[in-house]
Amino acid sequence: MSSYEFVLFVLFNLFILLMLAIDLGIFNRKAHEVSLKEAIVWSVVWTLLALAFNVGVYFWAGTTTALEFFTGYLIERALSFDNIFVFVLIFSYFGVPAKYHHRSLFWGVVGALITRSLFIAAGAALISRFEWVLYLFGLILIYSGWKMLRSDSVQVHPDNNIFIRVARKLFPVSSGFESPRFFEKIAGKWHLTPLFLVLITIETTDVVFAVDSIPAVFGVTHDPFIVYSSNVFAILGLRATYFLLAGVMDTFHYLSHGLSLVLIFIGVKMLLEQIVPISIGISLGVVGLVLAVSIVASLVRTHREKRRGTA
Repeated sequence: MSSYEFVLFVLFNLFILLMLAIDLGIFNRKAHEVSLKEAIVWSVVWTLLALAFNVGVYFWAGTTTALEFFTGYLIERALSFDNIFVFVLIFSYFGVPAKYHHRSLFWGVVGALITRSLFIAAGAALISRFEWVLYLFGLILIYSGWKMLRSDSVQVHPDNNIFIRVARKLFPVSSGFESPRFFEKIAGKWHLTPLFLVLITIETTDVVFAVDSIPAVFGVTHDPFIVYSSNVFAILGLRATYFLLAGVMDTFHYLSHGLSLVLIFIGVKMLLEQIVPISIGISLGVVGLVLAVSIVASLVRTHREKRRGTA
């Protein structure tokens, strides 16, 4: 990494840390249930920040790089819908009060930013040294897409999580959600709270999602900064999207099918890159079209089901 790239990464991360500090330190100092209005505002804010950054990339690095960022961001935002499904299941499984959802997701996002940055750094290093890794990523995406296409539902089993098991063996766990803390001192002894187990489940689940999403963006661009920044903006917008759409996720019947086709397309693109290179413009068009069709088809089905229900 050159000194210029290092400074770029540092400045970008300082900006992200500043935004997170404003989020937690000013707007969400007290645990509360996030309202629909608040979710809309934050969703718009993070989306506009991502688009503004995209414009900056255009003036800084040109059209191709800007399209790569936007395509990577679009893929990551779309794949994050699967995270929302899982978050709903996790909070339901543990019975987490709505006022603690934001805190759980906030620290889950912070952890995800750290783990994904490590994954991206490792992926970039491997690609620069072993070009065949791209073909491995392509095969992973095709397999993941096919597996998602055949899967009927998303399931969560925290009791089978090895990290949850280890945590419960090493520390006692308090009962109930009496406070937003992750650790509590009870009778002179430190206890983990159920909220910490929720955080562990969110973090380990995101690692599984990262195995799909990060190779997908490497299929669009090999620039580590573009891969990283598109991931960051997508993850930061994920929390607001959760509060915005958590209650209506069951209406997106065909979204998982669309996501699976996107993963398969990017995987095939990576495998054929040296034989039939596909331009970033075509990639963006395919990704956008597949996602749009899956969303529209889902909404049409939901509308028809509602009409049948009222008939």
